[in-house]
Amino acid sequence: MNQITPMPKIEIIPANAPFSDAQRSWLNGFLAGALGLDGSTPLSSAQNGVVLAPAGDGDDGEAPWHDQTLPIGERMKLAEGRPLRRRLMAAMAQQDCGQCGYNCSDYSDAIATRSEARLNLCVPGGKETARMLKALHEELDKAPAAAKPAAASATPATVSVVVSEPGRSRDNPIEATFLSRRLLNKPGSEKETWHIEFDLAESGLDYVVGDSFGIFANNDLGLVDQIIALLGASHMTEVNGKTLRQCLLEDVSLSPAPDSLFELISFITGGATREKARRLAQGEDPDGDAATLDVMAVLQKFSGVRPHPEAFVEALEPLQPRLYSISSSHNSTPGKLSLTVDCVRYVIGKRKRLGLASTFLAERINPGDRLRVYVQKAHGFALPADPKTPIIMVGPGTGVAPFRAFLLDRKATGAPGKNWLFFGHQRSDCDFFYADELNAMKTAGLLTRLSLAWSRDGDKKFYVQDRMREVGREVWTWLADGAHLYICGDAKRMAKDVERALVDIVAQFGARSTDEAVSFVADLKKKGRFQLDVY
Repeated sequence: MNQITPMPKIEIIPANAPFSDAQRSWLNGFLAGALGLDGSTPLSSAQNGVVLAPAGDGDDGEAPWHDQTLPIGERMKLAEGRPLRRRLMAAMAQQDCGQCGYNCSDYSDAIATRSEARLNLCVPGGKETARMLKALHEELDKAPAAAKPAAASATPATVSVVVSEPGRSRDNPIEATFLSRRLLNKPGSEKETWHIEFDLAESGLDYVVGDSFGIFANNDLGLVDQIIALLGASHMTEVNGKTLRQCLLEDVSLSPAPDSLFELISFITGGATREKARRLAQGEDPDGDAATLDVMAVLQKFSGVRPHPEAFVEALEPLQPRLYSISSSHNSTPGKLSLTVDCVRYVIGKRKRLGLASTFLAERINPGDRLRVYVQKAHGFALPADPKTPIIMVGPGTGVAPFRAFLLDRKATGAPGKNWLFFGHQRSDCDFFYADELNAMKTAGLLTRLSLAWSRDGDKKFYVQDRMREVGREVWTWLADGAHLYICGDAKRMAKDVERALVDIVAQFGARSTDEAVSFVADLKKKGRFQLDVY
């Protein structure tokens, strides 16, 4: 009997491409057929360039713009001359927060390969990111057909069939039961911070510390009814199969006002009003108030302009879920999950503005209510694999949330590694969140060190980065012993100041120049020993 020689296996799609084995095998076969390959002849450089454009486009893989403290203008300048997918990445908020359902690099790749059509998912990036993505997407649309990746047409068909497990993404949420809330601040505080608890037992959803919890909140009913009144419409008007009130409550964002709303107003008005609306739609600020314009403020600004309810709703952005750091451990309290939430309330002019999800959690839901939620897996923010590794945690205010979770998890699992927490807020007598818990952990030896900083207790403001500098020698000793360092909190101020303090500590106590200290801290990040959860 003649021996049959098997056909050589054709590998076009690399093993690290974001496909399952079955999807990669199908794409390999599809592309081999499209390119007339039988496996005996390697791909030419031109064929490689077409097939592997996203991964083989000459990019060096470095992303110097991937820094959440850089303004978008600087990020785009750093990305000049790079492939479009990399410039798309530079337009993102650089937080890898997962709110879009991706990290920044994957979201930009998904847009570039046309497997993701939504350009409005980067909530932290706001209007700046949305406008830049729109401009870059137009560049993608204008690209010659031959320059577009050959796999792009196949990619959406294969990727779109992949559905995440229920409760594991913003596109497939489940329901969880709201259990309770308690105020963490004591009388005299200028803040309003809540400990929020959910029951996950019925859903069967679990998580690991470092993950975030996504919540689909509803808009405030009072705000919705004021907007309906400004439209001169009935709340029972039908829009997309719902009443106008339901639609505004559940489906669309009411802050900030999108460019498309200004475009709509420019289409239905004339003269100076049209010109002003056009300028606002193009990102200009004719009256110096563009940064404060939410949907209601726009209707007040252009009083007398009453768009049709259906056109009005279509001009608004979809209501996005909000992500919060989880402040509990599934290993410690299985079936339950907690958050630490700052309630956002502020006044512009004479009108009180409300944070969407924070006030929803603080006052618009009741124990027993069910709401749509999901767990967003962390991108590079987790406890060390070795439980003996020491950790340093820097989390002022609600930034303490994931570190409470870390400590509870290490206690539940018996992890022997040392733990050092830097916590700070305004006043020690009314803003010391989880004081009893943390002091008990310190007494028990779980929390090796607890370093506190209160910015309003003295004549001079004093922050966690100041406390770190005071004990810099010990911080350096822990790092030299292999400690992992974590920061959670505000990206543009606190995180930047803490990183600067860390560089100073490494330079002073590690006997390095400033440039060497910067390189040392960068190396900590590359090795996963310096991780951030910022917003």
